[in-house]
Amino acid sequence: MLSESEAITKLIDFLDENFYEATQRIFETKGRLIVTGIGKSAIIAQKMVATFNSTGTPSMFLHASEAIHGDLGMIQKEDVIICISKSGNSPEIKVLVPLLKRFGNILIGMTGNITSFLAKGSDYVLNTTVDTEACPINLAPTNSTTAQLVMGDALAVCLMEMRDFKPEDFAVYHPGGALGKKLLLRVKDMIEHSLKPMVTPETSVKKVIFEISEKRLGVTAVIENDKIIGIITDGDIRRMLNDRDSIADLNAKDIMTKNPKVVSSETMAVDALNIMEDFSITQLIVSDEGSYKGVLHLHDILKEGIV
Repeated sequence: MLSESEAITKLIDFLDENFYEATQRIFETKGRLIVTGIGKSAIIAQKMVATFNSTGTPSMFLHASEAIHGDLGMIQKEDVIICISKSGNSPEIKVLVPLLKRFGNILIGMTGNITSFLAKGSDYVLNTTVDTEACPINLAPTNSTTAQLVMGDALAVCLMEMRDFKPEDFAVYHPGGALGKKLLLRVKDMIEHSLKPMVTPETSVKKVIFEISEKRLGVTAVIENDKIIGIITDGDIRRMLNDRDSIADLNAKDIMTKNPKVVSSETMAVDALNIMEDFSITQLIVSDEGSYKGVLHLHDILKEGIV
């Protein structure tokens, strides 16, 4: 680990004019970023593509050996290409580089050998030189692939800043993740519109219990003249039963909580969760301009994995 961390630290000295110009060309292109390599470098290239795509830089992976057997057709005129190779002199790279240059695309070489065939054939060179590998026989790609990975991340981070990439943008590319849901999911996406427990102020407590039980949300809204005037939870029912021997003479208005917490269907789910936490409640009435839409339960939020 120490060996790899030292190799990464030395990369700072390689963030030169080449790095600046390469980043600028990627930012300015109207095409895509094509990242290619072979062996372990190809695996790093795939990770880089995943990072670029998720942070606003449209990218595509091209395997170096497959490129010379037909996949060059995926490269378009305005694409920028990053070619990754530790030695920069492997047979596949020596075949591939002239073919890439023939198309006239900007070629960015990422290599640990700045005098290599790849470096000499590239428009810009990202230097990922390491003194040694971390493996005991100095052969298995360890420090070198880590250096490639970090250089790719440095490009991605710089491009994010240049694009003024915000958390909201990240969420768009990660709608299924926890962050995406926090930034995109709204109350309306979670409530079941067919389950709208409601009673009137004059509804008997017995029927209130039936309504809460049938809708299985642990709560019911109390509606009068199409307006929400209160809420009754299963907790209210339990407290009532503890306090009274008979419920025959009680109606909804006698046990309801007035002025319940209400959110609109457009409220962000994470904001609704914050309200629940602030007031130590597990349900919220959902209403749009006075129109009762349903009930949001804490379990609905937990089920989405937002917490």
